Parts: sequence; C-alpha cells; structure tokens
Amino acid sequence: MVETGGNVYNDVRPLPIYSVDTEEKVVAITFDSAWNIDDLDDILGILEKNQIKCTFFMTGDWIGKYPDAVKKIYKAGHDVANHGENHKNMSALSENQCREEIQKVHNRVYELLGIEMNLFRPPSGDYDDEVITVAREMGYEPVQWDIDSLDWKNYGIDNMVDRVVNSKKLKNGSIILLHNGTKYTASALQKIIDGLRNKGYGFVPVSELIYRENYTIDNEGRQHIQ
Repeated sequence: MVETGGNVYNDVRPLPIYSVDTEEKVVAITFDSAWNIDDLDDILGILEKNQIKCTFFMTGDWIGKYPDAVKKIYKAGHDVANHGENHKNMSALSENQCREEIQKVHNRVYELLGIEMNLFRPPSGDYDDEVITVAREMGYEPVQWDIDSLDWKNYGIDNMVDRVVNSKKLKNGSIILLHNGTKYTASALQKIIDGLRNKGYGFVPVSELIYRENYTIDNEGRQHIQ
C-alpha cells in the first residue's frame, strides 16, 4: 500500500476516484466542458429547477473562450473544476508538461473567480501513474467516473437515459459523466434526473461526495473512509 498525507492508495497503482463508498443514497452528476456553450443555459436551467448542484470540469481553452459562462456556473453554486489546459492525453506528456496543463487552468480560474480549484479530471479519462501522482502533489484530487452516458456519441436521448439510469454499475456514490455542448444532453437531462430520483437517489456535487482525508482507494477506484 502507498500512504500519502494520511491517505492510503491501492497497492497496484495510484488511482483516481471513480466512485465513493457511502451509506447515503446519492450520486454526483459531472459535466466535462471543452466544446461550446450552445446548451449550457438549458442545462443550468434544468439543474436550478431541480435544485441540483453539479461539477463542471473545464479546459483552459473553454474558460478562455467563455469566461462569462464560467462565472455563471460558479454563481449558480456548481463546482468549478480542472480539465487540463488543452484537452491533451496526459499520459503522453512529461511530468513538467502535466504540471503546466493543470497549473494553467488553475491560474485562469483563480484570476477569473479568485478561487483555488482542487478537483481534476484528465481529458478523455487518460492517465498514468505519473499524472495521478503529479495531480495529488499539486493539491488536486483526480476524479473519474463509473457511469458513462456516452452522450458525445449522439446515440440519442433514450440511449443516454438507459445507460445512466439502468446501468448495472449504478450505486450509492456513483459519479456520472456527461458533457455540455452535445446534441442530446440537455434534452436527456431531465429524464436522467427523474429516473434516478425514481430509484431513490439524491444528488451532490463531487466536492461534497468525496472524502478529503483518512481514506483509502481500492483497486476499482472506489474511495472508502478509513
């Protein structure tokens, strides 16, 4: 086992958090933001109507193009999180390049909002041991997902809803992957929320779901309190 700052990671490799072991029947909806903002107002409206807070992982390019959107997301009470500067495959980068990809986004958001982000999702979910180690050294908790809507493949609304609501992996502490800027996500979001609520799930942002200290991460990336 590898111990870092009082936390214990699995003995195979350092893993990000894919889900969280919790007795509460809650899940976290996350959005990766790297494309456009065409559907963002619709998404934010649905989240507000349902009184749900989510986590938005943003690239530096996206932040640079849409600073007002970043402010809108933050003002609405959602997590603002790091998705790398240029949406590169992080495992192909050197250690210094990994640090730059994370730090540049951190600096952008600090200058824009005055906050210090601490959640990071590698673009395309691509990482190796070095990426995860570097992120944690920089004060970030790397976060993946265990439920993938595959919304970017444009399979349709019903397909998205089914992949999330009827996933065999769905459980307390699941982290759900969506994207803004896709063809069907905004249209499917209310049905996804209704389907999860019908199964008894509530919603929290990643910042409220994960443990910050005294935790372990098992070989499937599930975070447990020690």
